[in-house]
Amino acid sequence: MAPAQAAQSQPQSPSEIFLDAVSVAFGDRHALSRVSVTLNHRRIGVIGSNGSGKSTFARLLNGLVTPTSGTLRVSGLNPVTEAKEIRRRVGFIFSNPDAQIVMPTVAEDVAFTLRGRGYTRAEIAVRVTATLERYGLAAHADAPAHNLSGGQKQLLALSAILVGEPQILVADEPTALLDAANTRRIGNYLLDELPQQLVLVTHDLALAARCDHVLRFSEGRLVDQGHPAAVIDRYANAVEHG
Repeated sequence: MAPAQAAQSQPQSPSEIFLDAVSVAFGDRHALSRVSVTLNHRRIGVIGSNGSGKSTFARLLNGLVTPTSGTLRVSGLNPVTEAKEIRRRVGFIFSNPDAQIVMPTVAEDVAFTLRGRGYTRAEIAVRVTATLERYGLAAHADAPAHNLSGGQKQLLALSAILVGEPQILVADEPTALLDAANTRRIGNYLLDELPQQLVLVTHDLALAARCDHVLRFSEGRLVDQGHPAAVIDRYANAVEHG
């Protein structure tokens, strides 16, 4: 078994995500208002309508967004003052993989994550090969990255993050641009095969239902959390009668 595969073969213990009265403001607009929650679940779903604050919450976790006030810790680290270490530990997947592909070929894009981490060229090659094999992209290693299909691009974005072996993966609407088949494929990878702790922001309630714990945001506030089926049912009722 290749080293990268071996390192990812067993589930990792969930990290603690802690927010105490965290608010985020962009000028006069409050994207999040006094959110307090402690999370130590393996698979965390995040749901809510557009503009509810769920993406802002997700981006807090690896320092893409800075709290205006309150206390935030991820695995005991402060994403603001310990940003470099947080970004090693917390991987982030966007809805549009084109925003994450930075190198010309598939293999080069995956290898880019490992630059500056002290690996030899041979070690990087081994890890890249193992990761591409794991996610079904080995045959495309030398292909132009932007010529891949939509589903393959999202797998490439996933591969480029996971080759760095983060403790937590935050996925912000990772299936939003995919067809049904690729939504199922990516969803299965994220929810069934990853050893990492997962924070999944999604409008796909079927995917959210497969998580261990679900948060619901509305108008910048955390308004519900708990068992997925119960939270999703209350959300569906709110949408239907809202």
